[in-house]
Amino acid sequence: MPVSQVSKPIPTRLLSLDLLRGFIMVLLAIESTGIYDYLYEHTHGRFIEQFTHHPWHGLHFWDLVQPVFMFIAGVAMAFSLNKQWSNGVTWNQTFKKNLIRCGWLFFWGVLDYAVRPKGLSFELWDVLTQLSFTTLIAFLIIRWNPLAQIGVCIGLLLLTEALYRFIHIPGFDQPFTDQHNFGNYIDLLLMNKINSGGWVAINCIPTAVHTIAGALVGKLLLNGNHKLRQLLLWGLACLVIGYGLDALSITPIIKRIATTSFTITSLGWCLWFLAICYWWVDVLGHRKYLTFFTIVSMNSIFIYLFFEIVGGRWFNGYISSISNGVLSWLNAGELLKVIVAAICIFGLEWLLCYFLYKKKIFFKL
Repeated sequence: MPVSQVSKPIPTRLLSLDLLRGFIMVLLAIESTGIYDYLYEHTHGRFIEQFTHHPWHGLHFWDLVQPVFMFIAGVAMAFSLNKQWSNGVTWNQTFKKNLIRCGWLFFWGVLDYAVRPKGLSFELWDVLTQLSFTTLIAFLIIRWNPLAQIGVCIGLLLLTEALYRFIHIPGFDQPFTDQHNFGNYIDLLLMNKINSGGWVAINCIPTAVHTIAGALVGKLLLNGNHKLRQLLLWGLACLVIGYGLDALSITPIIKRIATTSFTITSLGWCLWFLAICYWWVDVLGHRKYLTFFTIVSMNSIFIYLFFEIVGGRWFNGYISSISNGVLSWLNAGELLKVIVAAICIFGLEWLLCYFLYKKKIFFKL
């Protein structure tokens, strides 16, 4: 990918990135209310099914949320580093800052799943834990030649294929079978447990491609020229390769173990999503309703930790009890109660972000 080295100051903020990040965080915040699962369990509609993870072999829209999250982290990194280096900050200083940030990401990712009803737990499946690894890798090679960075991405995907296909551990020698693959074995070594949903910690290896690619795209956009055609063409190439690997039965698309075909396919969608947002916001200048998403985007890590830790353990239940109690006086049905509770929970979380936004308080790692 012909990407220039980061050297010029940022002319303007990449507003399309704020839109995409904010949109993803809004979707996650709404999901944390439990409304997607409720609607799917009670309707089994094909549309709402797209807001659930595919059980194994296949791809739903919801499977793209984490890749986009990690991809835009790479784009934001390129813009942030460009600004810092243009202002005279040294590589060593940015490395130290990035290392500390990755340490905090790892800490909060572990803490997110650490407190369980039966006691403390050590788990490495949270997106922040994964991002701590992918961010560090992307930073360490961001100054490399673009072809070398693409080579690293290919190497990470080949490494993933080799680990699953060629390391034969008794009981864990079925590359693409849930509970019996190499990723499950590594989880036993690291955490002495296997995730019942099939998620594995070594997903951080292939998904580092998303963050590295995001950094490459960020550097591409820093040129100041419209790069829509390149984004769309690279996205199309990834989609053809990823879906092709699956269609030819070479490597199945499985999000839960981030197979090569899944990683490449989801990267293609990431490129297209950003291209569409970039065209709509930064090229055409449509910014009328951008603030709604920007407010959430500016405190993305904070609101993620809020609805994951505070929301899931107290806030959601507290607000739901109040709204359900009021609606019970009106003899409202179960579906209406769930919808109203979700609206109240998300609305209050958005207002919290709005308060921080107005006070110019931005939590960053």
